[in-house]
Amino acid sequence: MTDEMMNLRSLVEKSADADLLREMIGFPAEKLMELEIGSATGAGYGEKTPMRLAQRNGYREGDWETRAGTVELRIPKLRTGSYFPRWGIRLEPHPSAAMP
Repeated sequence: MTDEMMNLRSLVEKSADADLLREMIGFPAEKLMELEIGSATGAGYGEKTPMRLAQRNGYREGDWETRAGTVELRIPKLRTGSYFPRWGIRLEPHPSAAMP
């Protein structure tokens, strides 16, 4: 099984469509995070409501290691509290966040 996964990764990384595949993986992942953060804050992006529980504060970068290679994600941040995707992905620290 491990050999099959390694073969798939090397095949995808050598393919001209590797970037497209990673984008196709990243797009629904980011949309799912937007839905989660909307339910966590009590309001969608840019929505004004008195029921809001928290406010967004931009995005942080995160790398998601997949069989298709590394997918760079924009992970929503909150002004108070924290958000981390609940749907089971393991995010690696982004290289730009490395300490000197």
